[in-house]
Amino acid sequence: MQDTVAFVLTEGRAIHTLTDVRDAEALPWQDHPAFAGVRLRHLVTAADTEGQLSCHIVRLAPGASLAGHVHDGQWELHEVVCGSGTAALAGRQTDYAPGVTAVIPRGTPHAVTAGDQGLCLLAKFFPALL
Repeated sequence: MQDTVAFVLTEGRAIHTLTDVRDAEALPWQDHPAFAGVRLRHLVTAADTEGQLSCHIVRLAPGASLAGHVHDGQWELHEVVCGSGTAALAGRQTDYAPGVTAVIPRGTPHAVTAGDQGLCLLAKFFPALL
């Protein structure tokens, strides 16, 4: 799955902002500060958008989970890129597979768990998460 993530989302891709152009593949992966087995690549941050939106690649190892949590101040959009898993959105179970997009209103409890092959998604936050 890691090769697929690199190819689909970063290989040969550039991120253009008003102040610079970044090589998406060169951006570092960071461990999620609260959830084991979850790594993030911050493509667009609050600093790029005057705090209005952010975009992150979120990679969950097989069986890893973003346990139940809430973003009180942000709407969130998940776009599943590869792998599979499940999401609990406001108490409803949703299958995550490539092509699925989920809209999560601010203040809505949600959780995501990767399946046996792991899971990769683009997470976009409005306003920016960071």
